[in-house]
Amino acid sequence: MCGLAGFLDTREIAGEPLIAPMLEALTHRGPDDAGVFRDAGLVLGHRRLSVLDLSPEGHQPMVSACGRYVMAFNGEVYNHAALREALDAEGPTSWRGHSDTEVMLAAVARWGLEAALGRFVGMFAFALWDRQARRLSLARDRLGEKPLYYGWQDGVFLFASELKALRAHPAWRGGVAPGALALFMRHGFVPAPLSIHPGIYKLPPGTWLTLDEGTSPGALPAPSPYWSLSSVIEAGRAAPFAGSEQEAIDALERHLGEAVALQRVADVPLGAFLSGGIDSSVVVALMQSQARALGQEPVRTYTIGFHEKAYDEAGHAEAVARHLGTRHTALYVSPEDAQAVIPRLPWLYDEPFADVSQIPTYLVCALARREVTVALSGDGGDELFGGYERYRLAGAPGALVEQVPASLRRLFGRTLSAVPLAAWDALFARLPARLRVKRAGDRVHKLAQLLAEADFDAVYRGAMSHWSGPEALVRGLDSGEPLTVLSGAGGLPPSLSRLQRMMARDTLMYLPDDILVKVDRAAMAVSLETRVPLLDHRLVEFAWSLPEHYRRRDGQGKWLLRQVLWRQVPRALIERPKMGFGVPIGEWLRGPLRDWAEDLLDPARLAREGYLAPEPVRRAWAEHVSGARNRAYPLWNVLMFQSWLAAVENRSGG
Repeated sequence: MCGLAGFLDTREIAGEPLIAPMLEALTHRGPDDAGVFRDAGLVLGHRRLSVLDLSPEGHQPMVSACGRYVMAFNGEVYNHAALREALDAEGPTSWRGHSDTEVMLAAVARWGLEAALGRFVGMFAFALWDRQARRLSLARDRLGEKPLYYGWQDGVFLFASELKALRAHPAWRGGVAPGALALFMRHGFVPAPLSIHPGIYKLPPGTWLTLDEGTSPGALPAPSPYWSLSSVIEAGRAAPFAGSEQEAIDALERHLGEAVALQRVADVPLGAFLSGGIDSSVVVALMQSQARALGQEPVRTYTIGFHEKAYDEAGHAEAVARHLGTRHTALYVSPEDAQAVIPRLPWLYDEPFADVSQIPTYLVCALARREVTVALSGDGGDELFGGYERYRLAGAPGALVEQVPASLRRLFGRTLSAVPLAAWDALFARLPARLRVKRAGDRVHKLAQLLAEADFDAVYRGAMSHWSGPEALVRGLDSGEPLTVLSGAGGLPPSLSRLQRMMARDTLMYLPDDILVKVDRAAMAVSLETRVPLLDHRLVEFAWSLPEHYRRRDGQGKWLLRQVLWRQVPRALIERPKMGFGVPIGEWLRGPLRDWAEDLLDPARLAREGYLAPEPVRRAWAEHVSGARNRAYPLWNVLMFQSWLAAVENRSGG
């Protein structure tokens, strides 16, 4: 896991002094080594976190054995040993070390870039310079685990792992893109290909982009896909899994076991996050089983605990760890510990980002980094196997939307909204424990709002929205809110079920732009590499070949994943209501964070900055502090933008 940065400037100005501050901004991603390559107007830099081949032979940027290609690479290609064997079988190959970067360069030289991309199994973002063709190529892994930003600024083509490196170049002009800001206010993150800055983009997952040295400044070729989820879904439908349930369980265990085995390979200490939930528990169970079979020491596992019982999963994680026999570390943190992270969030996430679980994610990464350099996580299980609670919308609510006329649905919604929030809360509090719902009144009123939507896809977009009408909040939105996969862009195969559409859209947007951003930035801030076995693309392809009832059954997600886990862990240790991984932001905003928030939400400040209309912000703030409504999520979006804006303006003047 590393960081890369570079630029292409045909004016051939002195490049190496300009790359130095860009690389300095990425030191956290690669504290072990740094390197620079220059070829006329191309300057390519790299910061290295040594994980494979700790020797100088792993230094980057790396030149291919043939001398034609130069690569700066962030990530891991897990099947590099098999690729090395395949290359050797085809003909003589000269090897210097045993890094995956060297294998990638040899693969590109032998098979070409697009064919090589199709054979890489892993997570990666890289820049490749073809010295012969004078061509720069950028590429990103299939699911979007590793980040890569790019764009033109003042006649210079910039690219880097994080925005802070781009801002360190003197050509940087910055600014805030109103469309990206509107999407951030809606979702709490900026979806690819946009970034918060105009003219700067995220390379979409599963694509590569090529830029010739002579490309006119400002011209951007469209990224080309080498893998697409739509194609995977179509292939799964054309050749569905036809085995029995037992055969499906065996196949999933085999696929996941192979992914875990590949991702356990490292030349540095390795561990895993363990929340005690389905996904992390099955990953850790397979890791521990493999370690035991090989006579290795127990897996090191980590969890963060909170004293607020409603947010604490540490006890569940410790029970699973005891059963599996891992070497477990749990750290209980106070509200003050968690709140101390908040001032660092603008630097950590580098563009506005408002998933409140960003705080405990950073804390558990910092905990793990005390002992290990690599940690495996269980991310991806919800999107692949239908685990999110919101997928319940695909059942009766979805049928209601599709079968009942909108006029009747709106009438029913108005009836639900007429009952005060407190009354709904009190009603649900009287129900049996298994039927109780946190913030019941807010959820019922949200459902009432969703029932007014035109169709089910609009309902799901509304369910994924913190501010449902950002056009009333964001100033300067002249061309309207940009399209996303939730609002019509990035077409999916026809005739997908409601559940399949939800899972596919989450895999295309929520997973790479929220979940994986959260983990990558939090981990890299402490120089920790994270790996995600459930996102091995071959496992993703297998999951999309499964019948829907193997993924979600009787209103419960992850049916097949659970069956694999029950072979390793008693279900009594796991079966419980899903808690999520968050902190009590709503309560904190009414208490210890109130003064901090009040300063950022000051109406005169909002008016002066000119990005957000003060009126809807202040209305939401008044509702929240009075206790009339829980407006924590939309307010957290505003607060994360405001704090990011202040940090950027203090660093660079915007």
